[in-house]
Amino acid sequence: MSVATKIASPVMTITDSAAQRVRAMLDGRGKPSTGVRVGVRTAGCSGLSYTLEFADDVNEFDEVVQDKGVTVFVDPKATMFLVGTEMDFVENDLESGFVFHNPNERARCGCGESFHV
Repeated sequence: MSVATKIASPVMTITDSAAQRVRAMLDGRGKPSTGVRVGVRTAGCSGLSYTLEFADDVNEFDEVVQDKGVTVFVDPKATMFLVGTEMDFVENDLESGFVFHNPNERARCGCGESFHV
């Protein structure tokens, strides 16, 4: 009888473009950082907005995603909102920034700055 081992999937995934941009941000910061922290906060007309900040320390209950040479910490208060999310970085003629492809989103406001689940 074999016992199947369940391998936990990371809370979120990181595209090559996002990893490259995170590395550039960390390199340009001017002081050592452990990585970046992703979270959500109450904001906008739909209720929630993504946050991204430098992380100098690991918080006790952070989810840690290490992929493509970068470390992204997920704030524990945001984990349930971000499960299955893909973090991408888009740069074109009209926009430049991180984009979160979140399967938990039920709607997004017209300006794209906030969402609700």
